[in-house]
Parts: sequence; structure tokens; C-alpha cells
Amino acid sequence: MRKLRMDELDRVSPDEFREQTKMPITLVLDDIRSALNVGSAFRTADAFALEKIYLCGITATPPHREILKTALGATETVVWEFAEKASDAVLALKKEGYDVCAIEQVETSSGLQEFTPNPNKKIAIVFGNEVNGVNEKTLSVCEFFLEIPQFGTKHSLNVAVCIGIVVWELVKKLMYSQKQN
Repeated sequence: MRKLRMDELDRVSPDEFREQTKMPITLVLDDIRSALNVGSAFRTADAFALEKIYLCGITATPPHREILKTALGATETVVWEFAEKASDAVLALKKEGYDVCAIEQVETSSGLQEFTPNPNKKIAIVFGNEVNGVNEKTLSVCEFFLEIPQFGTKHSLNVAVCIGIVVWELVKKLMYSQKQN
């Protein structure tokens, strides 16, 4: 068994990345306090060729040192925008026709595995603060509420881990629905 070298991975260049078709998914980071988590979100957005990231409220923005540490250059490829309030970003995305999902444990949330994205619509996924979650005003303008089933003693995951799980699950579902059509 031999590990592949970087030149064998057949990755696109940053210029090719900017021009390629993106997954119809946008991330909305609502008051994320750890810049390391923000950098990880950029890495995930690059890995799955997501459309965009909204950085909202207290969420750090590039070129923050800790973002750059974990993003490893993804801040140069992934489109991002700052919004003072996540609720304003969500309302703008809804006007553009996005389905908006908050990843939060609320009375009406469904398990991530139960959600089927509409293959004809773009999706915005809202992730909240590491301690307080998605703020109430932002929750009030979201359409879907999803949570990752958990079977241990803890009631939450690190937001960077959560982003990776949710994005991969939605990418799989979107790719599968495209193959069916």
C-alpha cells in the first residue's frame, strides 16, 4: 500500500475552483466564537465546492490568524460575505429562493437523516454559536430545523464537526437525486 502524492490527487487549481460549478449550498455562521471553527468551515466549503459562506455577528472574518491556520488557503477560494445579523442574511437568501435549514435542537426539529433536500432549490444551512446555538431571531426566519442524532451522553457536537457531517449528508443526497433524474 502506498499513499498518493499531492500531484496524484488530481485536485483543481484555485482558478479552476472559482470557475467550476458549485454545490447549491451556502453556509451561514451565526456568532461563531472560535476562529479555528470558522477556518474549518472554509476547508469544508472548499472540499465540497460550496457556493458561499456568510460570516455573521461576532464570527471572525479573514484574514484572522486562527482562520488562516485551519483554512489552509480555502479563504482564497471560497466566496464569503459578512452580515451583521444572521437573520438579515437568511432573509436575503430566502428572497433568492433558498430553502433555509437551521441546525438546532428545537421542538419541531427533524433528524438530519429524515430530511430530503429539494434538488431544484438551493440550500442555506445555519450553524449557531458554540454555547448558545442559533439565535432566536434567526431561528424565527428559518424554514427547516435539523439535528444530528446522537447516542452518547453529550447533547452537542463541535460546530466544525457538525458542519462536516451536515454538508456531507446533504451533498450525498443532492448527488444521488441528480443521478436519479
